[in-house]
Amino acid sequence: MAQESEAGGRDPARMVGPRRVTLEPWGVTIGPVVHLTAERRRLRSCAYAGFAVNPHGSTLGGMVTGLDLRTPLDPHTLAELRRCLADFKVLFFRDQPLSQDQHVAFARQFGELEIHPFLPSNTEIEALVRFENEDTVGGFENGWHHDVTWRTCPSMGAVLRAITVPETGGDTLFADMHAAYDGLDDGMKERIEGLRAVHDFTGTFGTTLDPDARAAMQERYPPVEHPVVHVHPVTGRKLLYVNRYFVTGIVGMEREEGIALIKELAAQAETVEYQCRFRWEPDSIAFWDNRAVQHYAASDYFPDRRIMERASIVGTRPT
Repeated sequence: MAQESEAGGRDPARMVGPRRVTLEPWGVTIGPVVHLTAERRRLRSCAYAGFAVNPHGSTLGGMVTGLDLRTPLDPHTLAELRRCLADFKVLFFRDQPLSQDQHVAFARQFGELEIHPFLPSNTEIEALVRFENEDTVGGFENGWHHDVTWRTCPSMGAVLRAITVPETGGDTLFADMHAAYDGLDDGMKERIEGLRAVHDFTGTFGTTLDPDARAAMQERYPPVEHPVVHVHPVTGRKLLYVNRYFVTGIVGMEREEGIALIKELAAQAETVEYQCRFRWEPDSIAFWDNRAVQHYAASDYFPDRRIMERASIVGTRPT
């Protein structure tokens, strides 16, 4: 029998049932995020040949065991891992002591590797970007974003490997942008259908360049347009494809209105129920679908040292 409160009523959560309630005047919404249920249940029933996966978050994140990524995957296992990535959106691996060559070889099994024009490799392998932060270097990764959306063909995915990690802090968070789209009300979905956003590197990487170098890179990488609602090329599911790192406006919309819309849509990544969080250990790997998720590297370990290396896989133009 349900207990009564001092006021004589039942638990208020039982009174309203499994639905969301908005607290005014703050606009804060509380209650279970029920639209995640079907995907959450689906992921818990997924099975793959050649390895095991344990769900790490509600609708994204799978901890993979049973694979040694130092050796090439056979065609069947590779196909299963591709299917697993499409399902879980980001995959995690522990105890994978890959060399730099092995890191690149693993990523290359999924496609051509990207050479980043702004982030130096700092290694002998051009396709590896190295992030080395310590007391004299501060990173700028702590914001929600998809990588390189200012490219005509942004990354399909990225394989990030931990080399040195701080004793505490330095986690990476991921947000399911399918869940973010599904959580919008019908009015907003109708409003953004068919809209295109302008993506530009200038406001981020451009701030580190002198005027001449910035102008040269703007000529090589002019602003591009991508749909606000991207249809995933593998699953066919819709997802939100805007972020505050690289999106500068909405095509055909006044600047103030466009910025307000971008802020509202990009903020969906901040919904905790859409996220999972990965605690790094040396030789851990995260492999994420850059189309389906945004990520955020927590910058809470300064001035400790954190060294990571990333290989990114070239994708196709968003549709």
